[in-house]
Amino acid sequence: MSGRDPFCRPRSVRRGAALTLVFASVLVAGAATGSLPGTDRGDAADGAAQAAPVGHHAEVARAAEEAAAHGASPLEAAERAVSRSGDRWGAVYSRGEYEEFEATLDGAYTGVGLWARERDGRIEVSRVGSGTPADEAGIRPGDRLRSVDGKEVDGRPVTEVVALLRGDRAGKAAGSTVRLGLERGSRSWSETVRRARLSREPVTVRSLASGVTVVQVSAFTKGSGEKVGAAVREAPKESGIVLDLRGNPGGLVAEAVTAASAFLDGGLVATYDVAGEQRALHAEPGGDTTRPLVALVDGGTMSAAELLTGALQDRGRAVVVGSRTFGKGSVQMPTELPDGSVAELTVGHYRTPSGRGVDGHGITPDLEAGGQALERAETVVGGLGR
Repeated sequence: MSGRDPFCRPRSVRRGAALTLVFASVLVAGAATGSLPGTDRGDAADGAAQAAPVGHHAEVARAAEEAAAHGASPLEAAERAVSRSGDRWGAVYSRGEYEEFEATLDGAYTGVGLWARERDGRIEVSRVGSGTPADEAGIRPGDRLRSVDGKEVDGRPVTEVVALLRGDRAGKAAGSTVRLGLERGSRSWSETVRRARLSREPVTVRSLASGVTVVQVSAFTKGSGEKVGAAVREAPKESGIVLDLRGNPGGLVAEAVTAASAFLDGGLVATYDVAGEQRALHAEPGGDTTRPLVALVDGGTMSAAELLTGALQDRGRAVVVGSRTFGKGSVQMPTELPDGSVAELTVGHYRTPSGRGVDGHGITPDLEAGGQALERAETVVGGLGR
């Protein structure tokens, strides 16, 4: 069985936006994907095909089958059924969209290489990938994004803006162009950028002047958990660690559990239920349990990243610094429909080791910190070391 929590919103932004958020935005709005242990890009499609319908899945599958029998679109019928279900995170993907979704979990995506966030109803560029089309066009963090292909973006959910940037709903691929309306201070201009197939290193490591090692995890894509473990093993023995999960939208839950294993000597990471059946996720033994550790989070920390944060906090392994996390703690399961499209609906929820529910609540940090969050985290690590 495969379980996920796809990063999607109501239908106006589900298709496309749900497939983009790992790499395309800071995710101050939206949700994250989470795949249960044993699921990766190679077997997720099989999981969708083999999963027996559960709860609303049966209703959605029946609607799709009836539509196919009458020569109508199974995908559109499934979309209507999902909308009626009231499932906040439910989504329906075409075959191509689901394949693209799976590809993002390997760290590949189609886009222009900018991250966006909503600020006071406006869309602002928060980050630009080095060497990406956006970077080569001279777009910089802090620029305001006014329009995408002539469509004004003010007031739109950031997920929908990302979908426009990628061109998912229009079927745009790498090599297609997108016209951006931008503003920087008093200057307004338009820039035509060519989309490209991009990849992103999900784990980066750097040392601060104080000797603290910062391990930043942008998303839990395939292999990222082991990269966290390698970063911990290779850090100087006297170095404390800041695990920077800000803006991390989640990803493969198995990778988050592997990351937890780098800091824990076995034990419980989280529990979850699927259709009422209780299950548990455990860390592998042998992690580094003595090195000073701070988990740095914000409102863009979601799903699998929240699961990891909750485990480190509940187990007393890390001090959590930053701002309250997003609050996405539900489990989705995929079912393949007659036309090859895939419906994913909520079947359960995650809980931290102490039994706290994350969904709708998020993780409250031990120490609130805003603009100087990294500096505060560095100070806390120093204090823990002493």
